[in-house]
Formats: sequence, C-alpha cells, structure tokens
Amino acid sequence: MVEPYSSGLLKEDPYAKKVVIMARVVAVLRGKLENRKLSLIPMPSRALKRYEIHELIVTDEQEAAPGKEVNKIAYLAFVEILNPGVAVVGDKVILQDGKTVGRIAGFDETHMPNHENIVIKVEKRMSGEEMGINVDDLIIFLKE
Repeated sequence: MVEPYSSGLLKEDPYAKKVVIMARVVAVLRGKLENRKLSLIPMPSRALKRYEIHELIVTDEQEAAPGKEVNKIAYLAFVEILNPGVAVVGDKVILQDGKTVGRIAGFDETHMPNHENIVIKVEKRMSGEEMGINVDDLIIFLKE
C-alpha cells in the first residue's frame, strides 16, 4: 500500500475547501520540555470527530513537519471537538479573542487511541497557562 503524501503522488493540496473546526478547552496545561521526542506521523491530515478530546502542544522548532521529531515543546490545552472536520498541516490555529496561536505542524499518535497530539508551530513557545487560556475558551482551526 502506498501512502499518497510521502510517496509524492499528490502534487498539490487536495483540500480545495473544508469546514472550520471549533474546539472547546477542557483543560489548560502548563510546562515546557526541551527533549520531548514527539514523532510526527508522515500524514499531513487527521479527521477530528465531534466530542473527541485531543491535546494541543506548541513548538518553536521551525523545521517541525510531518515525519520529523519535535523536542522543544510547551503544553497548551486539551480540547473537545465541537464542530468536526479535517485538520491539515498549515491550518491556522486561533483563540476565541482572535489571537493567532500558530499553524499545525503535524500530529503525534503516542497516546492513541486515547487522544491525538496536535503539534502547532509558533514563534514563541508559551504554555496555555502563560497565554492566559481558560477552560471553555474556544479554539478555531481553519485553512487559510
């Protein structure tokens, strides 16, 4: 079986249009690590189903991408998916106040099937607590 992304079969972004994904913060996280060793899967997209809980992790490693290892991270939040859809590398992640968190760098399946780690590339690593995120805040994922 051939994986169409890493094999180079897809020459352009296959997502012409997609819905905005909305999620609700169910736990705000704190803490940073320098040697987390997250293994981003080679696939650049994941389906996020309604009511699933997933973890958001940020990194300032600008080379973070599908198939790469990510070490420098900060924990952001656990979120519940309210409006399901397909999350794709490069999607913008925005807080409910309009502040941009960053862009999806990839996905780590260390804790599956419990939850997916969604890794977000940021300019400056800050935890959810440092960002002032609160329980019940909305987080938006959108193609831009």
